[in-house]
Amino acid sequence: MDRILLVGNGGREHAIARAIKRSRISHELYAFMEAKNPGIAKLCKGFFIGKTTDARLVGKFAVNKKIDLCVVGPEAPLDAGVVDELEKYGIGCAGPTKSGARMETDKGFTRELLEKYRVRGSPAAGVFTDAKDASEFIDSLGKPVVVKPAGLTGGKGVKIVGEQLKDSSEAKEYAKEVLVKGVGGLRKVVVEEKLEGEEFSLQAFVSGRKVIGTPMVQDHKRAFANDQGPNTGGMGSYSDSGYILPFLRQEDYDDGLSIMKASVEAFRKETGEDYRGFLYGGFMVTKDGVKLLEYNARLGDPEAMNILSVIKSDFLEILERIVDGTLKDASFDKKATVCKYLVPEGYPVSPKKNELIEVDESAIERSGAVLYYASVNESDGKIYTSSSRTAGLVGIAETIENAERIAESAVRFVKGKLFYREDIGTKALIQKRIDHMKKIRGHL
Repeated sequence: MDRILLVGNGGREHAIARAIKRSRISHELYAFMEAKNPGIAKLCKGFFIGKTTDARLVGKFAVNKKIDLCVVGPEAPLDAGVVDELEKYGIGCAGPTKSGARMETDKGFTRELLEKYRVRGSPAAGVFTDAKDASEFIDSLGKPVVVKPAGLTGGKGVKIVGEQLKDSSEAKEYAKEVLVKGVGGLRKVVVEEKLEGEEFSLQAFVSGRKVIGTPMVQDHKRAFANDQGPNTGGMGSYSDSGYILPFLRQEDYDDGLSIMKASVEAFRKETGEDYRGFLYGGFMVTKDGVKLLEYNARLGDPEAMNILSVIKSDFLEILERIVDGTLKDASFDKKATVCKYLVPEGYPVSPKKNELIEVDESAIERSGAVLYYASVNESDGKIYTSSSRTAGLVGIAETIENAERIAESAVRFVKGKLFYREDIGTKALIQKRIDHMKKIRGHL
């Protein structure tokens, strides 16, 4: 019997746990979490509450439980070297080493890697450790820019001229601020040209030179309806019944996957190390084709909930094949999915923490939706909010429209000081994307 360890306790990790538990392979699942996620806890043989970035503690727990395979959900434990520590004990990991995680944890490393190996799809960009050099580059571009701290920011560090930044002067000030303060342990900033188009997330299972793409997903970062408000970790997402979103084309998918494959090969050439685990590309389709915005070295949250809700392949077998280098393919049900995230009032600026929520799990199941607990803590049989997103509700159907209705119908069964975006997955929002892409491609 395989003994599997899951590191992490968010919505993504609940989706991973649920997918593992559906496996035909005999196994026991254990979890290492920072707070008790009731959804994950119910699926586990046992769990431990501790700091997921404490690599030695995770290693000690894994050895004690005689773990055969570990899957790491969030980026922070990857950056902390949890995979490196477990590999010392001969424990296979479906997740990159600290070196591989730099694809996400050091945006400067990734941009320079892709430039060195001439991987197409990058916007005009520069990586800087000096504020004067960054300012000169902003002037030289002569167009609106995007300023990104090179280190981890929890999805909230990117600032764009015309949105969070008023003009190039504010862009220069923000770049200087990033370099002075340092973010994610790095005093390095990436400046890129601002692109116009539609974004999509493309997640892949990776084992050395094998890169298996999954269905396209579109995430929604803005807190409020109609893409208004501050950036968040993601308020929800959707996928279509197939691999391609309604407003995009097969060639967009193929281009994105081709860029990912070339990036994985560039990493191998640069480091001599095979990349193993998950790779998630954030892409934008522009008038000049598909452009890479950034990589994540793990599955997306919420995007993991979309693809793992409809995965047809045995997910545990995929994890094993990632580790042993025999990864071949993956298949998914031809169903659409819509995920709506319930988040604490005040999120992301001043979220209400430690607020009691009431969840009618039976009613959610009857509605046809799938519930994924995220940043919550169960104590004495009661569930409380944390400072991040609370729970994802996923509708699954033949069409996005019907999947949206299912997700929306389940929202009322989670009660508390929460809010969500009602517009995610709606016909009106998707039509807005279709119209936008027609304009971008010059059809209007």
